[in-house]
Amino acid sequence: MIREVQHKHKDLLIATAKAITRPGHGILAADESTGTIGKRFDQISVENTEDNRRNYRELLFTAPGIEEHISGVIMFDETLRQSTADGKAFSEVLQERNIIPGIKVDKGVKPITGTLDETATQGIDDLGARCAEYFELGARFAKWRAVLKIDVANHCPTPVAITENAHNLARYASICQENGLVPIVEPEVLCDGTHTIDECAIATERVMAVVMKALLDQNVLIEGMLLKPNMITPGKECETRATPQEIAWYTVRTFGRTLVPNVPGIVFLSGGQSEEEASLNLDAMNRLDGVSKPWALTFSYGRALQASVLQAWKGSADNVDAAKATLLERCKANGDASLGKYEGGSGSTSDLHVKDYKY
Repeated sequence: MIREVQHKHKDLLIATAKAITRPGHGILAADESTGTIGKRFDQISVENTEDNRRNYRELLFTAPGIEEHISGVIMFDETLRQSTADGKAFSEVLQERNIIPGIKVDKGVKPITGTLDETATQGIDDLGARCAEYFELGARFAKWRAVLKIDVANHCPTPVAITENAHNLARYASICQENGLVPIVEPEVLCDGTHTIDECAIATERVMAVVMKALLDQNVLIEGMLLKPNMITPGKECETRATPQEIAWYTVRTFGRTLVPNVPGIVFLSGGQSEEEASLNLDAMNRLDGVSKPWALTFSYGRALQASVLQAWKGSADNVDAAKATLLERCKANGDASLGKYEGGSGSTSDLHVKDYKY
């Protein structure tokens, strides 16, 4: 007789997942590694020092009003250990605002030998000990990013890459849940290339079908996890573009075919879309009629929430209030989009795509 696996943190995991995906709210992804935030700072001529990184994250986490639209923040290891200028831990600052602290736990990607530069994500070996420590530091959810590419001519993503990354995602999710952290499962199919929206849908379905089976095979508590996938879009170099309504239909159809309904929510990545594109596409999904949408459809955006904030800040204390107001505007826009109530027009249309973004 097969017995259901009992999860010792079941109630906490389910409650946390529900809290993150409560209506009108989403996630601020502020988990850029030291190297990646340096590239963002380079664009505004700010030196990549620990003080500047801490000052910038304090700006984000203390912006007035964001708790009306932000339910969780993903942090990098350094950030979770930092405090405000007056000595209060960032995790405590967030918790007092009813924002749940989260942590990026993967250690980046490495090539899979024998493939055409396909990759697998590192960090499983010591994950249990790190998750236990992060829980003690106040984190209640985690994120692990897998990266897969579409190359139709070379049959990518290959079964080797899909299987390897699906196994790691499921193993990561299981280890997180053992330690009281809700796992955000992020199988990102990159938007680099000339592929069509149909080819993106086919590739993402292939990936998600294997990921979903791996999660079930490893007895992950489905009600205590979240999914962070790409939207279904044409490749950045595809000549045929798609409307928000087309992207919404393909995206919801793809996850309706591959994702079980008990997953509490899909927190989409912005994937190099402009701020306005990310908001409009999410809004279109939540306005979509005539298709089943059993999960919350919301956001876990990094660049699409922060690009204009960085431009407003530029490293100057004189600009902090303006930068905070800019962040609130983007948070509200995407909170509205998660309810199908974004009227459009408030976001920048500047391209935020970073080719081969593997950090």
